[in-house]
Amino acid sequence: MENALRLAMFGKINISSQLDEGYRIGIRKHNEEVDKNRHILSKIIDCVKFCGAFELALRGHDESEGSENPGVFRGLVDFVASLDTVLHEHLQTATVFKGTSKTVQNELLDCMLSVLRECIVGEIRSADFVSIQADETMDISTQCQLVLVTRYIDKAHDVQERFFEFIPLQRATADSIATALLDRLSSILPDDQKSKLISQAYDGASVMRGATGGVQKKVQDVYVNAHYVHCYAHQLNLIMQQVTSHIPKVSNFFSDLAGFSGFFSRSPKRTSVLDRVVAHRLPRASTVRWNFHSRAVNTVFEHKEDLLQCFETIRDSGEFDPTTVREAGGFVRLLEDDHFSFFLKLFHLIMPHVNILYSQLQKRTIDSVFVQGIMQQFTDNIQKISGSVSQLAKKRRILGPGDLQRVATEVCDTILGHAEHRFAFTKHLISATLLQADRFQQYRSQFPEAALNTTMEAYPLLNKNKLKTELALIYSNDEFKSCSGAVALYHLFMGNNLQDTFSETVALLKIIITTPMTTAESERCFSTLKRIKTFLRNTMSQDRLNALAMLSMEKKLVKNHP
Repeated sequence: MENALRLAMFGKINISSQLDEGYRIGIRKHNEEVDKNRHILSKIIDCVKFCGAFELALRGHDESEGSENPGVFRGLVDFVASLDTVLHEHLQTATVFKGTSKTVQNELLDCMLSVLRECIVGEIRSADFVSIQADETMDISTQCQLVLVTRYIDKAHDVQERFFEFIPLQRATADSIATALLDRLSSILPDDQKSKLISQAYDGASVMRGATGGVQKKVQDVYVNAHYVHCYAHQLNLIMQQVTSHIPKVSNFFSDLAGFSGFFSRSPKRTSVLDRVVAHRLPRASTVRWNFHSRAVNTVFEHKEDLLQCFETIRDSGEFDPTTVREAGGFVRLLEDDHFSFFLKLFHLIMPHVNILYSQLQKRTIDSVFVQGIMQQFTDNIQKISGSVSQLAKKRRILGPGDLQRVATEVCDTILGHAEHRFAFTKHLISATLLQADRFQQYRSQFPEAALNTTMEAYPLLNKNKLKTELALIYSNDEFKSCSGAVALYHLFMGNNLQDTFSETVALLKIIITTPMTTAESERCFSTLKRIKTFLRNTMSQDRLNALAMLSMEKKLVKNHP
């Protein structure tokens, strides 16, 4: 007993001191002070969370005492203090730590980011499968950034698309992007979990898509199951514009095309002439938006003569300033330029076929024969356009017919090559057809052997015989027909504790749901990448970008962390 007592008291203050009333009072006061400080800090953290959620500036132009413009954060803290006497007293009397300084704000943001990242990494490591979406983009200050988004199913069986990080890039080359990406992935997935990365999706940049040296190849060398898939969030017409823009003449064309909407967006007076003469607005362009202006190609092509008249009216009316007159004259010459007109006609012919291909790949009734068929049809149509270019070139009488033919052929070949490569792996789309409820009746009489074999080629980790037995039972049971998609079917299994009975089907459902597909699933999350594009239009480039973006885009996750 003596030894037990000594061990219990080892390193602690002696018994007589602990029994002293003054010591106990001191401990109680200390704990009360800690509670008070935590209460104050929690209110300040709530203010930071509020600003992050609504993308409000943390700092104002003048944060000195008595300033009329202290910034949203400082104003919000003052407002909360008016409702909370403890915080109000603290702000009035504190001399060392008030909690509203720039340094404290930054440290709080760092802490929040760290907590949220740990949460996301924990969710990913406990998930069975994960996919990544990355996009090399540019913020409003033209700083090149790599956006990393993860997609997985969490412990609550909900699909999550989480923003993870903006990674600053020195150079947008395949090597630098792959190095940055692999570095982040190694910190998220330990070596024994590499197999759970099942897909990677990127935009159409050539460094991303290269079969031999592109980013996707470098990632798949390390993560062998990470199939390169076309992400439903990426608009195909934008991708085709990107992959052809390495051709100087094409790049110049798209730059000129973007100038039309810019000319009218800066002046109501110019726009009034446009409304009067053309009676049709031009689609607006944005440097960080995804929706490529294929509508702009069609609008300029279809209203070319009206636009020409509009610019001539602005140039010759004498009612506009010299800058406007000069720019209008430039657009007149551009519209009369055979070179510009040739590319306008060429892309007016090409873009509808790209849009048709994109919409067809989103159909629910899709199989390997269908994919092969629409790809062949797309190839035939583009080749037909390539063959008809010589006639178009002769009409325009620009460059030499051979030069123009060569440029147009290069455009068509580039589009065909990229489409073939981007949709080389469509096995995940065919796998999804195995679990489409509207086809269960058909599968009951004729089991989809071909789709099952394709699924096993794509995902050899599944047990084929057990999967076939489970699917046959699902097809024969009428109760499964009412499921509206893969997510609904997955929730049915998990909600009724059937994950062990239908283990292979549940694994396939997790793969299908985790992979960002082109198939139209009503349960698909609104693309996180699109929200990121919006965020980059409304922020300045600064060190706090990741923390502010996390607070803005992961509002629900932030709210769930008290």
